[in-house]
Amino acid sequence: MGAPHNIKRYGEVWPEFRIRLGLEILDKLKDKVIISGGWAWHFMSETKHTEYKHAHDHKDIDVFVKKENVADVVIILQQEGFQKVWTRYDHLPSDENFRRYEKTVELENEKFHRITIDFFERNELETIVANGYTVVRPDILLSFYKNIHSSDKCWAVMAAKELLQKGIDPVGHPLLSKKPI
Repeated sequence: MGAPHNIKRYGEVWPEFRIRLGLEILDKLKDKVIISGGWAWHFMSETKHTEYKHAHDHKDIDVFVKKENVADVVIILQQEGFQKVWTRYDHLPSDENFRRYEKTVELENEKFHRITIDFFERNELETIVANGYTVVRPDILLSFYKNIHSSDKCWAVMAAKELLQKGIDPVGHPLLSKKPI
């Protein structure tokens, strides 16, 4: 579970390059993956929303891949310069067959940025299409904050819980990317 947010930092936005680089790889994978975590909330939000750091977690990209698509996704990632990275979770038994891929990109001024993709294999998963991307259905996605995802204090997660409790579909709702204060 995520730590409480420092509300003094609520106006901070993600750097443009992080969003752009994430979208570039997701566009190449979009027909082969199911997007989860912060990027799923991103696509379920209104288009052209402000990329507040506390609204959606864009530190990494979480995807589920059906077994039939695993080889294709790995080939695309390798062609795009991603490499398998070993983690402390690799040796643990898991139904999802977790793996991580990373790529380092050189930015302006000799700075570097690492793109991390957390990759879970799963065949059965309820999904929706949001803004052209296949994402985990919101109520199912919320259930992952007990074990797969950690940023349960993000505005989108909190807003989606509240909206679903009221019987309101959170997809496209302005609260998914709006400051709660």
